Amino acid sequence: MVPVKSNLTSPKIVVLGSINMDVVIRCETLPRPGETVIAKSSDEVCGGKGANQAIAAARLGGKVDMIGSVGSDSFAARLLTNLRDAEICIEAVRLENDCASGLAVVAVEDSGQNAILVVPGANGRVTIETLREHVHRIAHSEVLLCQLELPLETVLRGIEVAKASGVRVILNPAPMPSVFPAALLHVDLICPNQHEAESLLKTSIQSTDDARVASEELVRLGAKHSVITLGGNGAVVCDGDRTQWIKPFVTIPVDTTAAGDAFAGAIAVYWSQLGDLFQAARYASAAGAIAVSRAGAQPSLPTRAELEAFLNSQSHDATH
Repeated sequence: MVPVKSNLTSPKIVVLGSINMDVVIRCETLPRPGETVIAKSSDEVCGGKGANQAIAAARLGGKVDMIGSVGSDSFAARLLTNLRDAEICIEAVRLENDCASGLAVVAVEDSGQNAILVVPGANGRVTIETLREHVHRIAHSEVLLCQLELPLETVLRGIEVAKASGVRVILNPAPMPSVFPAALLHVDLICPNQHEAESLLKTSIQSTDDARVASEELVRLGAKHSVITLGGNGAVVCDGDRTQWIKPFVTIPVDTTAAGDAFAGAIAVYWSQLGDLFQAARYASAAGAIAVSRAGAQPSLPTRAELEAFLNSQSHDATH
């Protein structure tokens, strides 16, 4: 696979999503219910699925606007500076008074697996009223990239605005809500991981064949395209006419926290630039593989140069 040229036009991407401070705790094994585990270390790292995906897209060449909120606490300035340093437009990020910024406690065990608790904070105040101020921003973009750490009604309204303007909508349905509105399926691309797809479809996905069936079912239910990521087993892509398995890139897992965010940000950029979802999914899989091999959420997200160097180092017969 020849890496995409770096001089392609930067797609305009609006990310409607969460902005959190992650408290990352590293431990030998994750605690079981009722168990106390002595951890190895703790760090404060800027995160949130929305912010992670915005930075993933920006590092890979996207021109990114962020719509979201931070609180009036000590984290807010760090969170905003972090986005600004990534060359993300933060004009649509609102400062909420008398409210804490979003907070996530991320426990990561030595195997790289993680468990996450999220307190929405200011993210819960990103409302439909908030969106009214930024309809033009969405309408003049190429891609709206959403997750589900904001109120569902806000995400649904953002999708409506994008669709009315002919803007491509990509939904990473994470975290999976207890009730999943059917309207969320009517997007250009839905990209759940294996567990999210199982929850959404009320089925078990134990193999790539199961994932093929599930990805086709997501399209049958309303999505124009679907990608189900399978961690170390690659990904399955369906465009409504054909379904392909994207072979995994082999890496040593260090921290899986931002793998899905790296994938979502990358596919938003490369699908816009290449016009080929299957090819874009290969690049996105590579971005996810790099993220898994590094510690932290945003620190693990690759730049375009790093992604192209990684691809050049691989021998990868990508699809089946």
